[in-house]
Amino acid sequence: MKQSSDTVVMVRPHHFASNPETVADNAFQSLAAEGTDVAKKAYAEVTGAAEILANKGVTVHLFEDRGTETPDSVFPNNWFSTHSSGELVLYPMYCNNRRKERRSDIIDFLQQKYGYNKRVDLSELEREDLFLEGTGSIVFDHTNKLAYAARSNRMDETALQQLCKQIDYQPIVFDATSQDGQPVYHTNVLMAVGTDFVMASVEMIRNEQQRRMLINTVEQSGKTLIALSEQEIENFVGNTLELEAEGQKLLAISDTGYRSLTVDNRQQLERFVELVPIAVPTLELGGGSIRCMLAQVFPPLNRI
Repeated sequence: MKQSSDTVVMVRPHHFASNPETVADNAFQSLAAEGTDVAKKAYAEVTGAAEILANKGVTVHLFEDRGTETPDSVFPNNWFSTHSSGELVLYPMYCNNRRKERRSDIIDFLQQKYGYNKRVDLSELEREDLFLEGTGSIVFDHTNKLAYAARSNRMDETALQQLCKQIDYQPIVFDATSQDGQPVYHTNVLMAVGTDFVMASVEMIRNEQQRRMLINTVEQSGKTLIALSEQEIENFVGNTLELEAEGQKLLAISDTGYRSLTVDNRQQLERFVELVPIAVPTLELGGGSIRCMLAQVFPPLNRI
């Protein structure tokens, strides 16, 4: 199984704003993200990001969201994921207004275009207050069938175990916190997995045994570990996504993250991928960055 693909789903918002339901546990989020100007800037940033990726050879399926009840719709990677083994997975969301982001038109489009033969619907777990927010809560190593996940309000280990059993992945669970002890709300701000590397802030895994477990797992997977500082994490360096288009491995990274990379880490990454910086400063006020905006599409390998 390949780690990256050349296709993504993006959602362009017309009424982007800071989500009042998520601000309590998202240290990256700013309540300043509201108003007409903010919404216009967010719309333009998604448009620009889609154009940059398309010019690099990435297929972008761009959907519009004109609704006013889904302020985080620009982050579709949290409510669904696709897998080359044929599954399309729907996830249980922590906040009520984020559950409204699930769209039957997007699901039907993916089902019809790519032919996923199994739908794994975990959204019913919301009734049990069990949450697992897609590839925000989980960072997949597809080549080694690993599911890295940091515990938080949005990552319940029971839900993770249920998913991993269905898709035959091994869960790698740990705790990660900021300096003030607040849990990292989504795993994909802490780390990213590429074909040949894992970039992660191991220093934010405060428990020594868990830290060693993650380091050992990465080493055993055969990938190079690129250690990120907490300062880099605060600037969305970890919130990146490897894509592959026209035979070239790309790393979509926000301009904020790109400018915050240390020289050593930038040089290490450039051994493996072409860095593609994309400016999304308005969207980052909503608590997520470029990786959160990209729901990666893996066509089923057994598709006829």
